Amino acid sequence: MTDVVNRAGGRRTYTHREVMEILSGLLLALLTSMISTSVVGTALPTIVGDLGGQDQLSWVASATLLTMTVSTPLWGKLSDIFGRKLMFQTSLVLFVAASVVAGLSQNIGMLIAARAVQGLGTGGLSALTQVILGDVVEPRERGRYSGYVGAVFGVSTVAGPLLGGFIVDTSWLGWRWCFYVCIPLAVVAFAVIQKVLRLDHEPRDARLDWWGAFTITGAATSFMLVLSLGGHEFEWNSGWTYGLCALGVALILLAVVVERRAAGPILPPRLFRDRTFLLAGLASLLVGIAMYGAMIYLPQYLQIVKGMSPTASGLMTLPMVVSLFLGSIVSGRIVTRTGRWKAYPVAGMLLVAGGLGLLSRLHVDSSDLVIGLAMAVFGVGLGLTMQMLILAAQNAAEVRDMAATTSGVAFFRSLGGAIGVAAYGAILTNKVKSELTSMMAAAHITPSGGGSTLSLGTPEAIAKLPAPIHAMVLEAYARGMQTVFLVGVPAAFLGFVAVLLLREAPLRSSRAAQARRPAPAESA
Repeated sequence: MTDVVNRAGGRRTYTHREVMEILSGLLLALLTSMISTSVVGTALPTIVGDLGGQDQLSWVASATLLTMTVSTPLWGKLSDIFGRKLMFQTSLVLFVAASVVAGLSQNIGMLIAARAVQGLGTGGLSALTQVILGDVVEPRERGRYSGYVGAVFGVSTVAGPLLGGFIVDTSWLGWRWCFYVCIPLAVVAFAVIQKVLRLDHEPRDARLDWWGAFTITGAATSFMLVLSLGGHEFEWNSGWTYGLCALGVALILLAVVVERRAAGPILPPRLFRDRTFLLAGLASLLVGIAMYGAMIYLPQYLQIVKGMSPTASGLMTLPMVVSLFLGSIVSGRIVTRTGRWKAYPVAGMLLVAGGLGLLSRLHVDSSDLVIGLAMAVFGVGLGLTMQMLILAAQNAAEVRDMAATTSGVAFFRSLGGAIGVAAYGAILTNKVKSELTSMMAAAHITPSGGGSTLSLGTPEAIAKLPAPIHAMVLEAYARGMQTVFLVGVPAAFLGFVAVLLLREAPLRSSRAAQARRPAPAESA
C-alpha cells in the first residue's frame, strides 16, 4: 500500500485503504448535505400549497444558498482553532438538526429558518471536506481522491431534483421526506468520521477574528441578498438594490483594513498577493456561474418545453452526471500518475463553453440524443475543471494557509453559483415574457391579465393551456433557455482565460521531497 503523508501534522501517514475510509465518511456527509440544497426545487409548489406563504417562496430556495456561501470562509478559520474533526462533526450535527426542524415545519417562516441553518451546516461540510483531504493527502496523490469530491458536487446537484420529484410523486411519502431522507445517511457519516478520522490538531491561532468575520460575512450577505431577492422581493432598479450594494462595498473596504491588522485573519491578505489563489478563485467563480445556472435551469427546459415529469427529467440528466463523474475520476488518476494538472481545467473550460453552446441550440423539437450529447459535453468539462482548481490553489498554499485557501476558493464557487442562478433567472423571465408577448400580439391574442402571465405557471398548469397558446408558451420558454445557456458561454470562456494564465507548479510529493533532502551525517 502507498503511504500518504499528513501535511498538517507532518508525522502521521495513511495507507490508501485508510484514506478511502476517511473519504467515504466525508463524501457521504457531503452528498447528503448538497442534495438537501437542491432537493427542495421540485417540491416547492407542493410545500407552498401545504404551508402557505406564496410571497415568501423565493426565501425557501435562497436561504440555504445564502448561509452556505457566507459561512464558508468562517469554517476554515474555526477548524484552524478548534480542529478539523470537531468542526466537521459540528457542521454535520447542525445539518441534521436543521433537517429535522425543516421536516417538522408548521409554517413557512419555520421552514425558512431551518433552511438557513441547513446552509450553515452545508457550508462547513463542503469547505472542510476539501480541507481535510488537503491535510491527509499530498498534492501529487490527491488527484485520484479529489475526483470523487468533484463527482459528488455534480451528482448531488442533479440528484436533488430527481429525488425531490420522486418523493413528491410518491403518495405515501410526502414533501417532508425531502428533509428526512438524508438524516440516516448523515448519522452513518458521523459515525464513520468518528471512527476513522484521526488528525493531530495543532492550533494555528487561538483567537477568532471577530471583526473580520463580521465584515466578510456582512459584505457577502449584502450581495447575496441582492442576487437572491432582486427581481422577486424588490425591483432591481430600487433603493434596496442600491442600498445593499453600497453596504456591501463599504464592508469590503472595511474588511481590507481589518484583515491587514488582524493577528489571525480569516482571509489573510497575503492570499490575494498569490497569483494562483487569485486566478483559481476567479476561475471557480466563473465555473460556479456556468455550473449552477445550467444545472438549475435544465430541469425547467425538460419539464416545461419537453413535457417530462420531475422524475423523468432527473433521469434525462444522467448523461451529464455520468460524464462529470468519469471526467473527475479519470483526470484525477492521470494527474496522480503524471503530476501534470493544467491541461485538464484548460480543456475542461473549453468543453464547458462548448457544452453551453450546444445547449443554447436546443429547441422544442430537439431529440433526446441531441440533448444527452450536449449534457455529456458539459458534464465532462465540469469534471475536468472543478477539483483541479482547488488542487492548484492547495498546491501553491503554505501549510498554515491550507484551510483559508481551500475555503476561499470554495466561497468563490458558491458565490458564482448565486450570481448564475440570479442572473439566469432574470434573463429567463424577461426573455419568456417578451417572446410570449410578441407572439401573442402577432396572433392578435390578448388574454385577460396580459399575455406574460401565462409564462409564470407550473409545468402542470402550462400543460393544460389551450393548444395554440400552449405552443406559444413552449416556444417562448425554448427561446428563453437558449438565451440563458448562450449567456453562460462568455463566462466559461473568461474562466478558460483565467485557467490559461495559471502557472503549472509541480505537485508536491513527500517522497520527492525526501529524495531531495540530504542524507543525515553519520555520527562519529
